[in-house]
Amino acid sequence: MAHSIAEIAKALNAEAFGATDIIVDGASEPASAGPRDLALAMSPAYGEKLAEGQARAAIVWPGADWKALGLEAAIIAPRARLAMARLTQMLDTPWDIEDGIHVTAITDGAEIGKGVAIGPYSIVGKGAKVGAGSRIAAHVVIAPGVVIGEGSVILDGAKILRRVTIGARAVIHPNAVIGSDGFSWVSADVSNVERARATMGEAEANIPDDPSWHRIHSLGGVEIGDDCEIGVGSTIDAGTIRATKVGNGCKIDNGCHLGHNVTMGDHCLMAGHAAVAGSTVIGDRVVLGGQTGVGDNLKIGDDVVTSAGTIVLANVPSGRVMMGYPATTMTQQVDMYKALRRLPRFSRDKVGSSKSGFNSKPE
Repeated sequence: MAHSIAEIAKALNAEAFGATDIIVDGASEPASAGPRDLALAMSPAYGEKLAEGQARAAIVWPGADWKALGLEAAIIAPRARLAMARLTQMLDTPWDIEDGIHVTAITDGAEIGKGVAIGPYSIVGKGAKVGAGSRIAAHVVIAPGVVIGEGSVILDGAKILRRVTIGARAVIHPNAVIGSDGFSWVSADVSNVERARATMGEAEANIPDDPSWHRIHSLGGVEIGDDCEIGVGSTIDAGTIRATKVGNGCKIDNGCHLGHNVTMGDHCLMAGHAAVAGSTVIGDRVVLGGQTGVGDNLKIGDDVVTSAGTIVLANVPSGRVMMGYPATTMTQQVDMYKALRRLPRFSRDKVGSSKSGFNSKPE
């Protein structure tokens, strides 16, 4: 869809200069931009690439001399990534799900709101409620009794299982599974895992008479707030007795996992392959970097941030930035890393030192 520079600037809540009536069809990197593309040159490094393309208009950084860059029009973006978010939202095509309920879909006994679209071979179980304006793609399974809020999007192959409630304007990406049984098992006698936890690994392993594991069933379901996104292939386990909960505005990336009984606050972010073990409480506005692992029965305070690959094994107070395995504050982890890098030199100097205390050159 074509837009003028003036229209785009208004949508971005930004200032536009020059020939703001120029029409563009889409966005492009500067070097490959054509005359009907809006070039994204939101830093000086990208600005240098404008000469390689044919863009007449671009989004540029504050203070850029857009005329000197050969542009006829420019939009000034003080916060580049926020401008990117608003621009891509404006230019994106809505979810490709045809209106109406496909002839192969099964919805018998479900309560389907006004304007709901349901794609081929999807199943909405008896007693389930799908809010007005929601869109369900192909091969989706929604279990009996599930509640989905207004304006939500459930994409291809997603599975929404029993005792799940999802708020308004959710986006559930392909092949996500919400409401699966929690990984919760118990042995007839005290297990080696229990002994290890109680004794910090000091107890000897014991071979049980009955090695079988008995499932603790998940009766609590899942409750997801408004404006949440669950990424491709991510899984959220049902709680044992009480629900596993995800607060409003949370964004969960691809391949992530929330264990049974986890409680996640509002506006949290989980990057790819992050996982939280059962019964842990996550505060508001927490950001878990990619491949972060959080142990069970922990408390993570508000506004905590973890770097990629962090392994959290203890409670974390609010506002901390954590890194490493086991997780420490980022500054402490960096200091430890620097000290570790100095160990070979320290060891060499120690071995080569004379009794008088002067370092001699090692052979």
